[in-house]
Amino acid sequence: MPKSKRSKLVSLTKVDKKTREHKSAVMENVKENAEKWKYCWLFEVGAMRNAHLKTVRNLWKDSARIFFSRSALLAKALGTTPQEEHCTGIHKLAKQIEGQVGLLFTDTEPQEVIEWFADFSQPDFARAGNVASRTVILPVGPIMMHHSDPPIPFPHNEDPQLRKLGLTTTMERGVPTLRTPHKLCQKGKVLTSEQAQLLKLIGEKMVTFRVSLIARWDAATGEVTQVEGPKLTAEEVVAGDVEDE
Repeated sequence: MPKSKRSKLVSLTKVDKKTREHKSAVMENVKENAEKWKYCWLFEVGAMRNAHLKTVRNLWKDSARIFFSRSALLAKALGTTPQEEHCTGIHKLAKQIEGQVGLLFTDTEPQEVIEWFADFSQPDFARAGNVASRTVILPVGPIMMHHSDPPIPFPHNEDPQLRKLGLTTTMERGVPTLRTPHKLCQKGKVLTSEQAQLLKLIGEKMVTFRVSLIARWDAATGEVTQVEGPKLTAEEVVAGDVEDE
């Protein structure tokens, strides 16, 4: 008689952990790229999502190398003092590394890099802890899913989930329906997990993944140049996915 899958034991020792060897490999990789490319950019990300960062990686895979890892690891790899720095002047960039940031190594000229990232953004769904960018009020009538075009009402089997998330619904002709308007969220207020889940269910995207360039190190001169322009707000840099290179 075959064994039940329910009784299958999974050893916790199989869970991968970031080892000292892994960290050393990342540091060596950063150092190698610092020697290879003309520029090193320090950047931060608003509404961090691994999927969107992967898109950026793919679009730059032939002309750049991107690292998005623990800030202490990146800073140590570059060296935070003139005595520790791996390349001339790069410690001035390393000293600015804090929080959730990344490094972009490339030979692409600065103006082209700045223009590309200024033009790149990806809307996404908010998560608990994000701030609502607008007020959303669900009107009287069937609750609609805006993922499709045109929007369609939720099926009857979704009604228990909608109720669990705070909606007071009734079933009309097999469709979850509101008899009074429901304020799902208010602009400027921090979203709860229930609000974030409802916004995703109805298809309302409230955050935008974008990359903000902070500073640039030039291998030829050893100088670090601060990047002018609008920076991310505190609300935009709420921790999201964390990708370890």
